[in-house]
Amino acid sequence: TPEIQMSKQRLESKKQTIEDAYAPPANFLEIDVTNPETHGFGKERYTDYEINLKTNLPVFRLKSSSVRRRYSDFDWLRNELERDSKILVPELPGKAWKRQLPFRGDEGLFEEDFIEERRKGLDGFINKVAGHPLAQNEKSLHMFLQDDVIDRNYVP
Repeated sequence: TPEIQMSKQRLESKKQTIEDAYAPPANFLEIDVTNPETHGFGKERYTDYEINLKTNLPVFRLKSSSVRRRYSDFDWLRNELERDSKILVPELPGKAWKRQLPFRGDEGLFEEDFIEERRKGLDGFINKVAGHPLAQNEKSLHMFLQDDVIDRNYVP
């Protein structure tokens, strides 16, 4: 019957060519939070992370960038997006108040395992945020991902 033939025709999809398979993806945005480094001593001690971005999305000024950010920078970004955008901003990994107490038997905030857990959490956070089409229009996100220094006095 013609109905069966028509439904069979719809199931046949266009075969993917080698050129299609190896062509650059239509739109991509890759962000990795890597290479944690701890700096300073005593109360001045902090850890920052390298944020590498590769994209072909036209909304981003640079197609490839690398900046270093610390937890407080992620916290700043989250607050900016919460205030200025219409998106539900995901949570950051916890502040780890207990790890900041004196007289601990370990390195507290600077323990390798803690830094790695935090790195994974920050990576998940920035990928969720940057993947959101509305967040991609926010100046704060672009500064965070691509400017060497964040201008905290910017006008959104």
